[in-house]
Amino acid sequence: MPTQIPDDAVGRDIVDADGNQVGIVTAVKHGTAYVDADPGITDKIRTRLGWEDTSEEDYPLQEEAIDTITDDEIRLSGDL
Repeated sequence: MPTQIPDDAVGRDIVDADGNQVGIVTAVKHGTAYVDADPGITDKIRTRLGWEDTSEEDYPLQEEAIDTITDDEIRLSGDL
């Protein structure tokens, strides 16, 4: 079953299987989360305010990489 990325996922942390933050969701477009793998403080503030924006440095998050989605984070699978 496909993993549904909610539209309000912008600003959530992306964490690896060990719980280490590896990025932040900067936008959700057509059910795909876009991730900034090296967010600075400006990026974090902008996404927390809901100012969606993707850049060339943002990467689409592949569904098969996702283990779980909570209200605070998207946890990546340890199988990668």
